[in-house]
Amino acid sequence: MTLPVLLMLVHDGSSVTAVEERDPALPQVGVLDLGVTRGDGVFESIGVVGGRPQALEAHLARLVRSAELLDLPRPDVDVWRSAILRGIEIAGSEALESELLVKLVLTRGLEGGSAPTGWVHVFDSGDYSGDRAGIAVVTLDRGYRSDVAVTSPWLLQGAKTLSYAVNKAALREAARRGADDVVFVSSDGIVLEGPNSTVIALLDGVYVTTPPSLGVLEGTTQAAFFADAEARGAAVEYRAFTVEELRRASAVWLASSGRQIAPVVSLDGVELSGDPASTSETLKRLLAR
Repeated sequence: MTLPVLLMLVHDGSSVTAVEERDPALPQVGVLDLGVTRGDGVFESIGVVGGRPQALEAHLARLVRSAELLDLPRPDVDVWRSAILRGIEIAGSEALESELLVKLVLTRGLEGGSAPTGWVHVFDSGDYSGDRAGIAVVTLDRGYRSDVAVTSPWLLQGAKTLSYAVNKAALREAARRGADDVVFVSSDGIVLEGPNSTVIALLDGVYVTTPPSLGVLEGTTQAAFFADAEARGAAVEYRAFTVEELRRASAVWLASSGRQIAPVVSLDGVELSGDPASTSETLKRLLAR
């Protein structure tokens, strides 16, 4: 077994001086690293299908944006890109035969230090067949208004940070309610996003998703979904929409880098019909991109 693969990006100050393959079974990050003690860092997860990293440039751009929002040193995208491709190359035949994930992590580094910590981790993504067949979802109040990204930018809405305690708590709450996943809703009733996904709804024949200006993460798989829909002549739109609209949607999906798209078959305990044939065909095209 080649997987998992771990490449540490060794920093001197804000600059990467080396990319070293390390044993992922051995300790590599210090206990005083602020990514561990404070969740002070950012990350990206990139799907790999047929040896191809999906939406690589979009993920790198999002890593840079997240780092900027946290005032972290700007990642050198050329170095990170090279490390990603090297990790996939080391994975060898497994990258061609299985769906993989590449996780990029950049933390503020050791408390009191001056250099960030960074690594690239390549691993088997696991079996998403169950989620791709359909998931039950509950809506949960995120506790912020939909304009929070403008009124309170220090809350870091729209950054992909390591601070996932709230997201994990929301998923546990979903499990307590007998559901698989969550759609966060703003305190003023606007659909936002999932803990690790983008919401797409088919409303009156138009594919709709929440705009990043409302503090949601810009979705890479959602962007590919929209590009596919437009190529088929369908209409797409970025706009705010309400929970009531979501409940009357012809179909709803949660989009993410690993599972690609997961059709929502139940929302707050109410069955949704969806379009299994359309989902299956779209999934094939997304996996082939």
